[in-house]
Amino acid sequence: MKLMFISDIHGIKTNLAKIKERFEELNCDKLVVLGDLYYIGPRNKMIEGYDIKEVETFLESMKDKLICMKGNCDSEVDVMISNFPIINELSLIMTENHDLYITHGHIYNESNWSKENSILIYGHFHVPFIKKIETNYYMNPGSISLPKEGNEPSYLIVEEKKATIYDIKDNIIQEESLN
Repeated sequence: MKLMFISDIHGIKTNLAKIKERFEELNCDKLVVLGDLYYIGPRNKMIEGYDIKEVETFLESMKDKLICMKGNCDSEVDVMISNFPIINELSLIMTENHDLYITHGHIYNESNWSKENSILIYGHFHVPFIKKIETNYYMNPGSISLPKEGNEPSYLIVEEKKATIYDIKDNIIQEESLN
């Protein structure tokens, strides 16, 4: 199974066409969105490309292959108006070789996780990384719309034996084999 992870769209349509293109080129099975779908948030100024309806249209077009988590900026109204399920807090994707725990990251993250021998994938921090700490992997695709710490917009691909973070220009940021 090949999974594409994006996070923290925040209502910005700018990179979504590229994500759909790469999803199809890479022949991914599922698009996992790790929350913060529509609202830009109270700390961010309005930027070019902010278009909630276009983000909704994009997500709707992917709904048959979409797994979507609720982020800290997603409201109950966002959940109600979306024509696809949005999962609260924590979920599990079981693959042939791994159990992947997915969440937004504002509750569960490397600082608040106690399950050993696990893979936790989350967004929220807008910084891409793959870390192995003791027996766990922690992965963050970064933000597709509002990256921080000088990063480009980015996304994560997880296959059975490896995880790769790409920037929006398709450069590999980080790649790790999964044991």
